[in-house]
Amino acid sequence: MMTSHVVTEEESGLRLDACIGVFSEELSRSAAAKLIDGGSVLVNGQAAKKKTAVFSGDIIEIDMPELKTSEALPEDIPLDVIYEDSDVIVINKPKGMVVHPAAGNYTGTLVNALLFRCGDSLSGIGGVLRPGIVHRIDKDTTGLLVVAKNDAAHRALAEELKYHGIEREYHALVTGGFKEASGTIDLPIGRHPTDRKKMAVLKGSEHAKDAVTHYEVLADYGRFSYLKLKLETGRTHQIRVHMSHLGHPLLGDTVYGGGNTAFEKKHSGLFHGQALHAKRLTFTHPTTGERMSFECPLPAEFAKLCEILEKETL
Repeated sequence: MMTSHVVTEEESGLRLDACIGVFSEELSRSAAAKLIDGGSVLVNGQAAKKKTAVFSGDIIEIDMPELKTSEALPEDIPLDVIYEDSDVIVINKPKGMVVHPAAGNYTGTLVNALLFRCGDSLSGIGGVLRPGIVHRIDKDTTGLLVVAKNDAAHRALAEELKYHGIEREYHALVTGGFKEASGTIDLPIGRHPTDRKKMAVLKGSEHAKDAVTHYEVLADYGRFSYLKLKLETGRTHQIRVHMSHLGHPLLGDTVYGGGNTAFEKKHSGLFHGQALHAKRLTFTHPTTGERMSFECPLPAEFAKLCEILEKETL
């Protein structure tokens, strides 16, 4: 399958492989380099090398290989089920569990566990690797998410998510204190210009999407803060990116600037990724129309960190 892309002003001057890694949703820089070396990439109709610089207005054509998608397999993995009926299932996801299979994580995911529990009853809208998955939370983020058990439920929940009807409340520990007790972060987020594994605030970029996060300070620990956050949008790594951009990276989040304080090093045994928990989830039941709200407690490690911080600030 041939795809094409016109190089933008922001991408101008990048190496060909780096440019593809920035704009492509499917290809990493290393994958792009392999395609370039194999002659599957043209710039303005001509073969090019991966180190070739591209400039605004150049046309990149990529002959994409056929992707062979493996089907996720059922695995007997225990799940913390908060609620379940014939339409939906609400899960309290543990830290370290990936939501659906992807490169590097084809087993041990939430989808593998759901397939074992629910069999063929999950919605097929998400495809063979994401059956029933309406929204995601990161591997090291704990807490609530809702899964659709049939296509009608999936369509209804996806529509509600699109128009911000699903309410998602997160709790987080971040570095630094706040002058205001609450606030709103309205900054667009897109793929990081040079590190494809990360997201970033990209003001004025055509590659960024609107992202809105509301926060409230629940506890001030001096050098740290305990926040309640509500998502108006649901961009990848949204809370982590927004808080890092404001100079308040999440504790334990080594990807976006956390993990470096003396407190984090002292209590490293309690950190296995960012201190972020999806605590409350509210949505409209796709069949009954009932407004449903669920809440789960902080995981033990998160609660212990709060206890230590509170004692240290007394």
